[in-house]
Amino acid sequence: MSVHYLVAMQSLGSLGWLGPVAPLIFIFAIFYFLLIRPQQQRQKKWQEMLESLKTGDKVVTSGGLRGTIFAMKDDSVTLRVPPDNLKLEVTRGSVVSVSRPEDEAK
Repeated sequence: MSVHYLVAMQSLGSLGWLGPVAPLIFIFAIFYFLLIRPQQQRQKKWQEMLESLKTGDKVVTSGGLRGTIFAMKDDSVTLRVPPDNLKLEVTRGSVVSVSRPEDEAK
């Protein structure tokens, strides 16, 4: 065996258990910053939006209903849906977007 080969093997041995684990740590870091962290930020933003709902807000539900919040309960909201001003009760979690009257004035 050549001296260079032995030196290379000794340098790999000095990494210990970190050598084979380092690529896994690197891959997990990439997944965290590209997939997990952005999803957590979207979830937090959506949760804040749900907590800030109030009567008079115009919302769109996950089913595509567009209406104005007429009344609110703990886990549900009552929407007034045009054109006949139907009142529908939907879960708060089904609201996907909101636009407030003051936003529309701008």
